[in-house]
Amino acid sequence: MAEENNQYTFESETYRKTYWHTCSHVLAQAMKRLHPEVKLAIGPSIDNGFYYDFDTPEPFTEGQLAELEAEMRKICKEKLKLERFELPRAEAIKFMEEKGEPFKVELIHDLPEDAVISFYRQGEFTDLCAGPHLDSTGRIKGNAIKLTACNAAYWRGDSNRETLQRIYGVAFPKKDELDEYLAKLEEARKRDHRRLGRELGLFMLRDEGPGFPFFLPKGMTLKNTLLDYWRRVHKKYGYVEISTPIMLNRQLWERSGHWDHYKNNMYTTVIDDVDFAVKPMNCPGGMLVYASEPHSYKELPLRVGEIGLVHRHELSGALHGLFRVRCFNQDDAHVFMTRDQMQDVIQETVRLFDEVYSVFGLSYTIELSTMPEDHIGTVEEWERNQDILKAAITAMGKDFVVNEGDGAFYGPKLDFHLADSLGRTWQCGTIQLDSQLPERFELEYTGEDGQKHRPVMIHRVVLGSIERFIGVITEHFAGAFPAWLAPVQVKLLPVTDRAAEYAEAVSARLDAMGFRVEVDGRNEKIGKKIREATLEKIPYMLVVGDRDMENGTVSVRHRSGEDLGAMSLEEFAALLGNEVKEMTIK
Repeated sequence: MAEENNQYTFESETYRKTYWHTCSHVLAQAMKRLHPEVKLAIGPSIDNGFYYDFDTPEPFTEGQLAELEAEMRKICKEKLKLERFELPRAEAIKFMEEKGEPFKVELIHDLPEDAVISFYRQGEFTDLCAGPHLDSTGRIKGNAIKLTACNAAYWRGDSNRETLQRIYGVAFPKKDELDEYLAKLEEARKRDHRRLGRELGLFMLRDEGPGFPFFLPKGMTLKNTLLDYWRRVHKKYGYVEISTPIMLNRQLWERSGHWDHYKNNMYTTVIDDVDFAVKPMNCPGGMLVYASEPHSYKELPLRVGEIGLVHRHELSGALHGLFRVRCFNQDDAHVFMTRDQMQDVIQETVRLFDEVYSVFGLSYTIELSTMPEDHIGTVEEWERNQDILKAAITAMGKDFVVNEGDGAFYGPKLDFHLADSLGRTWQCGTIQLDSQLPERFELEYTGEDGQKHRPVMIHRVVLGSIERFIGVITEHFAGAFPAWLAPVQVKLLPVTDRAAEYAEAVSARLDAMGFRVEVDGRNEKIGKKIREATLEKIPYMLVVGDRDMENGTVSVRHRSGEDLGAMSLEEFAALLGNEVKEMTIK
């Protein structure tokens, strides 16, 4: 009953998508009114609003977007009725040709022969569309529409085709909901990991290597601290660590199935007249490690982890800071097990995920992705493995939603979507259940009965791409990393030149205790030093002056602005040490 009551509100995903889809048509109508020469491509709803792709001579300016917004508001006030109608293929093609819309003609040509070809008309504007839509443009709150961006996009994602202008927008039933959303967008801009990465000296991106990030000293400290934690928690859960080659021959990738399903995303070369590929994932190497020696049921489940550097050919238009790169470290792990261990292993893995994500203050939702059209293995195997995943998380009291047809080509998976401090979601962790690759690589173990058996396995990552996870937590914490993770944990700020030697001595003692310390020995006013250290988001600043030198103390300030007063070095070391040990989020 609650779902029925909310079916015409934004609490209903169906209504929300329909609302935004109709907004995309209002945008297209506004475009054709103001710029009739522009050609229409496509305009769907998306997770956070809508977009429409247009073939335009030049990118649109901010002023032109404002004009489009104003025209959209007029269309909403006109309360135009949306009317659906159908045409036979030949008539539909002629209709769009007469309107001078070549992209629409191409879309119609590519529809299946038995497809129903439908259109939606609103006033003078008609668009090819399967729907659904609202019944009137008057249902849309005109003053709660905002066009948010205009970016280049390839027609049908093909870099060899036309470059279009994609205009993004968002709309809400109420103006205050739009204002709240825009405030979140502004906060997200402040937290943009690309800007923070540059300002905090974490990483850089260069035209000499698009999609290949450079990690700077502080970024490497952050990355290594993160990986040290990964190793500790995996050792606790019984994993052993391996490393596999970055490049392996084509025959291996054909055997694993990746060559047929993934070769367009792989970098290849020829060595001694043999085709090789730089690995886009670590799985086949893990298969070879397992197959390198015999195994007994007594060893299973066998948990093997790897921080492997992988490379994937991403389109240049898709690259985005650390979120979408062409090379990254993947925290892959593979667990080999017997069939009767599957549910226990999946649940153990979820508990590991719970432990890791809680350290960063990240909550999550779970998505079960089922068999895609392009898959290997029988339908029966897929259904059995899907049922095991469902049973495992249901028994833990975990909720999930089903994402039909989005599993890996070799098996169904559980995807973990993390929610950050702004409520945005990021897909990081995954648990993929696989009975296909063990078959292809003829993996075996000796059972309790003395016979050879085939193991099953899970592929899983908890952080996912290490680089992407660093981007996520940079934005999640707005660059103010917890003390245990911060590249610099303490900054010594001598008030005068007289205190410089004392500051260096304190720094040396803290460094010997294992803390990450810097000294700002510049001849600047202490207020400026404090302001700059705060902007650098250093967790603790130790101001030292004549009185501290006399008393053997340090004056402690937190980056939040809290003045903790003077304390002995031992007291401060105990305070910081406890935060690091407990991995406190502060």
